Amino acid sequence: MDDSSGVKLTRREFLITGTTSAVAASLPTSALAAQPPAAKSPSTAKVTFQVNGTLRELQLDTRTTLLDALREHLHLTGSKKGCDQGQCGACTVIVNGRRTVSCLTLAVMHEGDAITTIEGLGTPSNLHPMQAAFVKHDGYQCGYCTPGQICSAVAMLDEIKAGIPSHVTEDLTAAPQATVVEFRERMSGNICRCGAYSNIIEAISEVNGRPA
Repeated sequence: MDDSSGVKLTRREFLITGTTSAVAASLPTSALAAQPPAAKSPSTAKVTFQVNGTLRELQLDTRTTLLDALREHLHLTGSKKGCDQGQCGACTVIVNGRRTVSCLTLAVMHEGDAITTIEGLGTPSNLHPMQAAFVKHDGYQCGYCTPGQICSAVAMLDEIKAGIPSHVTEDLTAAPQATVVEFRERMSGNICRCGAYSNIIEAISEVNGRPA
């Protein structure tokens, strides 16, 4: 098929061109001019908190978890990202004296808080008693869960001293006792895939001053 300009079109090409033009002509001008909305920049906020005794100030995407703020922005990589769903306890840190699963809380929620990670408990030359007990009793194998286990154990003993009951505390009107049964229940949120649970309990019991 020839048009007036001398350009040859096949019947198929002619039909495709005609159909496309007809569809375009039927669209309203507003639809033709519509453009996809520009992507919005992520919302950020400033957060200031004490981390291992040092005041830290960060400008963060408001969706940043406390775990990612510690690992990716402050380079405190002792806290581990395990399940990233709050089920394994590998990311446990201590916030204002209480155990916190850092993968489930946003960094901006902790304005002014005091946060302690495994790096803040002790150093290789000056171990925290709980760290030393884990070494003595082989409370780890691969070591991946160990930072969370130790942070959890330290705060757990403080919970018992503060009189906070657990699901296995028999008398809620009396102070909970630091027993192996209590330790196992209170540490149940920290998973050790290597199965070093008995050694972990031995370490905790020694720090608490009771025989395992």
